Amino acid sequence: MNVLAALAVLGLLIIIHETGHFLAASTQGIRVNGFSVGFGPALFKKELKGVTYALRALPLGGFVSFPDDDPTSDISPDDPDLLKNRPIAQRALVISAGVLANLLLAWLILLSQSAFVGLPSEPEPGVMILSVQQNEAAAGAGLAQGDRILSIDGVELGKGIEAVQLLVEQIQSSPGNTLQIERLRSGKRENLNITPTNRNGNGQVGAQLQPNLTGQMRPAKNVTEIFSQSNNQFLDLLTKTIQGYQGLVTDFESTAKQLSGPVKIVEIGAQLTEQGNGGLILFAALISINLAVLNALPLPLLDGGQLLLLLVEGLRGKPVSEQFQNAFMQSGFLLLVGLSVVLIIRDTSQLSIVKELMGN
Repeated sequence: MNVLAALAVLGLLIIIHETGHFLAASTQGIRVNGFSVGFGPALFKKELKGVTYALRALPLGGFVSFPDDDPTSDISPDDPDLLKNRPIAQRALVISAGVLANLLLAWLILLSQSAFVGLPSEPEPGVMILSVQQNEAAAGAGLAQGDRILSIDGVELGKGIEAVQLLVEQIQSSPGNTLQIERLRSGKRENLNITPTNRNGNGQVGAQLQPNLTGQMRPAKNVTEIFSQSNNQFLDLLTKTIQGYQGLVTDFESTAKQLSGPVKIVEIGAQLTEQGNGGLILFAALISINLAVLNALPLPLLDGGQLLLLLVEGLRGKPVSEQFQNAFMQSGFLLLVGLSVVLIIRDTSQLSIVKELMGN
């Protein structure tokens, strides 16, 4: 059930993203002829009011299509309601609406949690291991998903985000040095040694960390606390997500190893769901923000890539040639599908059930 809940959340967030594009176009009177969830062959299609809605085979995203890109369309190329014939500002709104929809949704999710579900109760002491990477220091030390780290070199970590920050600082400042950590697993405490890998002068262990949340919620004291909590949580998640993507530029080798494909994302979502409604809400907000930041990157096929072409058009005073645009977008599709397949294979091979089957 946890896996199904994570899949449902992921699918809903993709639909919200594409709905942002769709509404930004339709409310401006811009012609739309398709709304698809996924890529590749259509598993289901239905046409309503000139728009074909489709569920496709590869669940790697989605897209809204326009008659501008349909060579079989009988609409005149000079039609003022075609996207390409609208002013740059209107086109930019359509392109960026998906990102804005995901950011708005994430904020509303966190606000709704604070208002109707409650605020997270005080975290338990320590830091929880959300996942570990194969062949990295954390896995070598014997750490696994669900473990709690209570102290490092005899220093108690405390609670909450401060505990995570203290642990990260100790690891980053100790490249190549052996550290002693106290682990809590199934009620049993145990001391382990871990030696962070030296990467560009910073220590890394290959583990995803988060505060040790109980999953329990408490009522908000007042309206001010509701908005303060949701705003702070939203900005914290957004900042950390952006910093994570910045790492692809500043430290590609180590950051690339932390990239997660659809399988890993669903697995993490299922783990967070085990913590109760608070965990599922956190997963929904986090993935919605990740979708927004990812799509804002100036890469082919992504919204940021299309905005980049629009910026070039504005600077040149005329559109980039169709041949270049097609090559740009097609290269992005091949890159996205190729990367997704690699991540799916890698993450699937690391699932505990797959490891057990291969071991047998």
